[in-house]
Amino acid sequence: MKRFVGILSGTITIASLYIFGNLFFFDSRQSKISRLDSDYVSDSAKYHLSEAIQIKTVSYDDPDLIDSSEFVKFNNFLQLTYPTVFQNTEYHLFGTFSYLIKWKGSDSSLKPIVLMSHFDVVPALEENRSEWKYPPFSGAIKDGVIWGRGAIDDKVGVIGILEAVQTLMKSGFQPKRTVYMAFGHDEEINGLHGANAMAHYLKQQGVEAEFVLDEGGYITQGLVPGMEKDVALVGTTEKGFLTVELSTDIEGGHASMPKKESAISVLTKAVNDVVDNPFPSYISPPLKDFIDFVGPEMPFGLRTVFANSTLLEPVLMSVYEKSPSSNALVRTTIAPTIINAGMKSNVLPKKAHAVLNIRILPGETVDYVFESIKKKVNNEEVKLRILNKSEAAPISDAYSDSFKLLDQSIKETFGDIVVSPYIMIAASDSRHYSEISQNILRFCPFHLNKENLDTIHGENERIGVVEFENSIRFYQQLIKNTTN
Repeated sequence: MKRFVGILSGTITIASLYIFGNLFFFDSRQSKISRLDSDYVSDSAKYHLSEAIQIKTVSYDDPDLIDSSEFVKFNNFLQLTYPTVFQNTEYHLFGTFSYLIKWKGSDSSLKPIVLMSHFDVVPALEENRSEWKYPPFSGAIKDGVIWGRGAIDDKVGVIGILEAVQTLMKSGFQPKRTVYMAFGHDEEINGLHGANAMAHYLKQQGVEAEFVLDEGGYITQGLVPGMEKDVALVGTTEKGFLTVELSTDIEGGHASMPKKESAISVLTKAVNDVVDNPFPSYISPPLKDFIDFVGPEMPFGLRTVFANSTLLEPVLMSVYEKSPSSNALVRTTIAPTIINAGMKSNVLPKKAHAVLNIRILPGETVDYVFESIKKKVNNEEVKLRILNKSEAAPISDAYSDSFKLLDQSIKETFGDIVVSPYIMIAASDSRHYSEISQNILRFCPFHLNKENLDTIHGENERIGVVEFENSIRFYQQLIKNTTN
């Protein structure tokens, strides 16, 4: 008995030393950079964003629904609003509407940078119009807030970048590095004619960018579990996606004589078998970077868990599986988004189909995920078909000079906040640029919290005027820092 107690005591002592040793060496990765005085932003900037929102550049999956005249109107608006930019740059149009603008630097030996955004938006559904405080394409400016579709996804990026560049040009600033601005018109429908074409052109021109910056993470408030300070999340990778259709074709009949199985029951079981057996949660390499950057800033309890993430992975996973946003960081997710069957209340439908939207964690592949879905369904009566797919993006180095430059620009603009790499859970146009840069970063320079999180692709999308002005200041500072 004494020997057992001794072994147990020794084991506890060794484990404690290991845990607290890891905690002792779990140092902060945060740079000590002070906020700079705010640059001037023209009062006209907010009206320019408002006007941009009023132009209905809506992308639909069905190309016949797209109103190309609105995209023409938007292109004309950009050239009329930012004459200094277009007079001092070279630019090309891709897919008719996407802009690739080149602001030539003074030192051709330096790698250029690419600043990205997109100006197409998702539809504002007619049945939800009554839930909007102001009409979705009004661009209303009320009580210091700009309202409308595109206010945060992502006309704010297009207008923010152009406002920053025009202000710098008017001040006489000349960049050392060439600055490319890539504004896509079809990001919401996979960017094949815009971003993909622009990236292919840059590759053909032999362009190797120091970094590419696109939309992605935000300055989060209260969205990172356990963190009291604001956290600027910079996407160093993004999840892949897979859209799978499940379909059945079973003999129908009259509802008064229901069979043991129907198209609906078979399909419903298949969907439930997939959803009820989720992919495992685990610490992927980009999540480990997130842990290393955010963990040292946590309260003592969580900091101890983060410092010992390998040993305490089950504990950490139990924390992050609790909310949809953090759960998406630790596993490949599955979401049923469409289900169709039946046309009459007393007729058993012959056919039924459902669509699953799957977001793939970096390190897993489309083929692996699709084969896993087939095994979960395990029913020959259910046919599976891939509708759309994209592999997860390569992982950019969170310790690179490019990441450090972005970190510096964020803190000089927004002050004392935590900056951390993370996994972007949605898809962006940046995935098309992986062949022209090793440093693809994803960050939107404004705050996201529980109040405005659901407005992305939802109702009442909006941004504060001060938030928008600070995004312009961020782009100005970033461009100046690439020169310094």
